[in-house]
Amino acid sequence: MLTSGALVSPSDALLTDLPAPAPQAPRTHGAKLWLPQRVVFTPDALDEEFGQQILARVSAQNLEVELLKSNRLTGLRGDDVRATYRTAKNTLAVVKAPAGALRLQPTPPSADWQLNLAEGCPAHCQYCYLAGSLSGPPVVKAFANLPQLLANTATYEQPGRVTSFEASCYTDVLGIEHLTGSLAAAVRHFGTREGAQLRFVSKYDHVGALLGLPHQGRTRARFSLNAEPVVRRLEGGTASVEARIQAMRRLALPVAQGGGGYPVGVVLAPIMPIPDWQRYYAELLDRLHAAFDFDCDLTVELITHRFTPGSKDVLLQWYPNTSLDLAEEGRAVKRNKFGGLKYVYQPEQMKTMKAWFYAEWQCRFPAAPVQYWT
Repeated sequence: MLTSGALVSPSDALLTDLPAPAPQAPRTHGAKLWLPQRVVFTPDALDEEFGQQILARVSAQNLEVELLKSNRLTGLRGDDVRATYRTAKNTLAVVKAPAGALRLQPTPPSADWQLNLAEGCPAHCQYCYLAGSLSGPPVVKAFANLPQLLANTATYEQPGRVTSFEASCYTDVLGIEHLTGSLAAAVRHFGTREGAQLRFVSKYDHVGALLGLPHQGRTRARFSLNAEPVVRRLEGGTASVEARIQAMRRLALPVAQGGGGYPVGVVLAPIMPIPDWQRYYAELLDRLHAAFDFDCDLTVELITHRFTPGSKDVLLQWYPNTSLDLAEEGRAVKRNKFGGLKYVYQPEQMKTMKAWFYAEWQCRFPAAPVQYWT
């Protein structure tokens, strides 16, 4: 049952038919380094100097490398959807981003423009927003022509204001950083751009390589957080909530105290009204408040769970035994200007949750703005 005052609908029990879990001590484990079973390089990727740097990083991890004879990726499909998923999720393909990648797309409300350093993610989140967004098997593709992609952002900067670029639309850049070095390269680049800001978000905790970089306050490091039951059941292969909080604290601490001195942010997503949701989310906010006992540049983004018919179909093929409720009954339909639709919570339920999260956040972090609710 939801606590008193919350609205009840058929979609409230998002973790389907499961009782509220008994209280458990928070987990503290970090994420394991992702070491793919297969690493492939296309010929045009190896023609790039940055592609050679990725090759050196991959080789340092003692991973076997396959040099493809053409720029076409092959061998990613298995006998069925699940086999294809497993194969792709265990593959890193280093490729040259196509010319279309230089035509940046707007990505409000997160940032002004997308900046994709890679596509595909090593995590196994059962609500994955990449499902239905990227075509083909969910292989992780790292872009070898990164310097070209970074230089291209200057043409999108707008005089008189700070232009923001989101690096996490289609990947978790921190989750693959030990193999690519792409995030550190982007941080250094934006450290030289007075009119621009880089933004990324992660569920991983390997932040050591980001400490000491000359970011000049122009990279905001955000971490995706959620209630313990959601993370435990739905976010496979990621760092624990506590490890993410401590990684964010480490990046936010002043350099003089051994930290990175970064602007940081919380992406609370996807918010789900699981049984006893107020208690679990209040516990999360309390832990965050305890960790951030110093002044820093902190923001929050509040994002509720939603799905499209296409993503639902893909997710149920990837995770046929998921406990995530993807029932359309009880949801409201939201349409975009192109006629596409997504299933969101009912307006009254959204209103109730929004009021609660705004109040609870602001009472703990009065100086940290809520950037948006969606």
